[in-house]
Amino acid sequence: MTGPLDVLVQVGAAGLCRTDLHIMEGQWAEKSGVTLPYVIGHENAGWVREVGPAVTNVAPGDAVILHPLVTCGLCRPCRSGDDVHCENSKFPGIDVDGGMAEFLLTSARSVVKLAPGLEPAAVAALADAGLTAYHAVRKAVPLLYPGTTCVVIGAGGLGHIGIQCLVAMTATRVVVIDPNDGARALASELGAHEVRPEGKGLEDSADLVLDFVGEQGAEAQGLAMTKRAGNYFVIGYGGSVNIPTIDLISTERNIIGNLVGSYNDLDELMTLAAQGKVTLHTKTYPLTAVNEAMDDLEAGRLRGRGILVP
Repeated sequence: MTGPLDVLVQVGAAGLCRTDLHIMEGQWAEKSGVTLPYVIGHENAGWVREVGPAVTNVAPGDAVILHPLVTCGLCRPCRSGDDVHCENSKFPGIDVDGGMAEFLLTSARSVVKLAPGLEPAAVAALADAGLTAYHAVRKAVPLLYPGTTCVVIGAGGLGHIGIQCLVAMTATRVVVIDPNDGARALASELGAHEVRPEGKGLEDSADLVLDFVGEQGAEAQGLAMTKRAGNYFVIGYGGSVNIPTIDLISTERNIIGNLVGSYNDLDELMTLAAQGKVTLHTKTYPLTAVNEAMDDLEAGRLRGRGILVP
């Protein structure tokens, strides 16, 4: 620890993300610029062990969840509350060492104190999967007035959280598409109004599409389901969006990218978690079983989110 706002966290749980697979595949090598070896893991929660002299919001022993970015607090995006676009941020697990370890160094600006009764292992994946899903839904809320239809593509690690946020925060009709039987069953349990294995027959039906897959054909399917003047929200990634510009202007459809949410988004999401309105469905692995966990994630054997516990 070297900075006055440094916070050293003993990792209680680290979530597995498809981004971790993309990192291993090399998709982030050019963007992150890291040299190997380094520690991945950007969905983290645990207990504060040490704090810098200027830290006042947490103390050693506090249970916390970590916003995935370490931000400066001084640039214009930070000062406007849009700290996910901080001009001087670090991203543990992406461009500096992350949380698949025993300890993680972060900042006082990045820690949210957990409400009594919330344990790190139960909420760790909300730090990114939950935060990303919540951020997208929060942006969509003004567009999802009663009587609208929202199609959710993918009810996995992010999607199952997005469904709960939609049910908690809107009166829209939620239609979920996922080829996995278990994922569809989970979506129904979480309050989806309709679940389908595929999107055939839903062309031009959705006021808004939340695409938590973003590859393997979901992109074209998501655009096809979006109504005139509708909104296609891209959250999952790996594929490409291809559409003639004349089709965009003639239908006035919007294509909107969604990154991880802000600190305030995470604080609001933790309120929903404390109220029991958003819960994670997880499978826990010891940290030493990280390769098995990654294999399960890549093969689609995980229902909900995988969690590594040191």
